[in-house]
Amino acid sequence: MVDALTEHYLSRLPQFFLTPGGACPYLPGKVERKVFARLIGPQASRLNDALTHSGFRRSQMIAYRPACDACTACVSVRLVVNEFTPNRTMKRVAKRNSDLVRSTTLAEATREQFALLQTYLASRHVGGGMSDMGLFDYVAMVEETPVETMLVEYRQKSEKGGPGKLLACALTDTLQDGLSMVYSFFDPSMDARSLGTHMIMDHIEAARRMGLPYVYLGYWVRGSRKMDYKIRFQPLESLSTDGWQRLPQPVSAPAQPTAPGFLK
Repeated sequence: MVDALTEHYLSRLPQFFLTPGGACPYLPGKVERKVFARLIGPQASRLNDALTHSGFRRSQMIAYRPACDACTACVSVRLVVNEFTPNRTMKRVAKRNSDLVRSTTLAEATREQFALLQTYLASRHVGGGMSDMGLFDYVAMVEETPVETMLVEYRQKSEKGGPGKLLACALTDTLQDGLSMVYSFFDPSMDARSLGTHMIMDHIEAARRMGLPYVYLGYWVRGSRKMDYKIRFQPLESLSTDGWQRLPQPVSAPAQPTAPGFLK
């Protein structure tokens, strides 16, 4: 028989669940499974921090991480803010986007953001898991959060006053030790701006101003060209069975990324 005190502490422990297998969206022929826990109650933020440090990612009220049989290609990575130095290409990207106006808002979805997301998905992720997302799905993705979350918007300067055209947007969690980029999207007609790269660099600078040591970039997937853009940002730490360790820098950096969203 469980006494009242033990029952109280057990009720505060997260319960973990395993999804059934499905086709991996990153590596052909692989089967993807995830373990997940619900982020609920007054300790949701602390739990999210702890699970993020253990390699989990947040999606709405859920924290999840890969739990695939016989595959460890997905590696949780975070960038060390104070040691980051942009390379020449990144400096050019920063200069190219110096005209953008950055603003942060509460985690409240807008139709303008959703229209941009639809354009992005139709161009970059046709037939993907989010391609049939409706407005209410987007509202849930943004607003159903138990943790400190913000939307970072990037707009062109307006010559007539008021807000300019929305070009990019990032849904971002604030953790105790960093910023976690949950998902980002941008205007695909603005490829010359490299907006995906710009948003990561902007988050690095934001974390530096806030005194936060890391920017969490989700999973780097070995063998997936979709995810190779992440290792262009150095230095990176990856989570292994021995904890967070420095990820060796690649001999040659991958080509300029297309920078898909950071839901993975």
